[in-house]
Amino acid sequence: MREINFSAYFWQDNKVRLRALREEDWEDHYYNRFDSPARRLLECTVELPPTNAEAKKFTDAFSDFSLDRGRIMFTIENMDGENVGGVNLNSIDERNGTFSIGIQIDRDHRGKGYGTRAIRILLKYAFFERRLNKFNDSVLEGNEPSAAMMRKLGCVQEGVRRQVIYTDGKYQDMILFGLTKDEFIDKEGLA
Repeated sequence: MREINFSAYFWQDNKVRLRALREEDWEDHYYNRFDSPARRLLECTVELPPTNAEAKKFTDAFSDFSLDRGRIMFTIENMDGENVGGVNLNSIDERNGTFSIGIQIDRDHRGKGYGTRAIRILLKYAFFERRLNKFNDSVLEGNEPSAAMMRKLGCVQEGVRRQVIYTDGKYQDMILFGLTKDEFIDKEGLA
C-alpha cells in the first residue's frame, strides 16, 4: 500500500487525526466498556457487562459513516497512529441547524488535549461543511473534566436540567452547554 501524505488532510491537526472505524477497533471499544466510571459519565447509567459480539456489532454498524444510525463515528488517533478514543457527531437537526458531539478518550490518554482537539475538528466540519449553526451538549454534574473542556472550546453554560438523570443511587443534574458558529469563529480567530 502506498504511503499516505496527510499534510493537507482536513481531519487532523498537529496532534490528532480522525479516521473511520476499522474492523479491528472492536477491541478498543470492548476494552473501554470496562471503565465503568467513564461510561457512567458518558451514558448516564451502568451498562451491562460488555461482550465481544456487542463490540464487533457496534464497530461494524458505524464503520461506514451512514447517517441512518443517527451519528457519524470516528476513531481518534494520535500522530503515532495510536488509537486514543472515539468521537461522534450526533443529534443532527438539519432544519434548525443544531447538533451534538459525543466523545470518549481512553483511560491511558486522558488529560493530553486529544478530546478538545478532536471536537474542534468536528466543530469545523459541522459549522463550515454541514452549514450547522449551533452545538448543544450536556455534561452530567460532577464531570468537571468535560465541563472544563466545553468551556475551553468556548461553550457557554446555558442552564441546568435539575435531577433528570438517575444513576449511582441518586438523581443528578445535567449542565447544558452551547456554542454558535459565530462564537466559534470569534474564539478560534477565524473571522
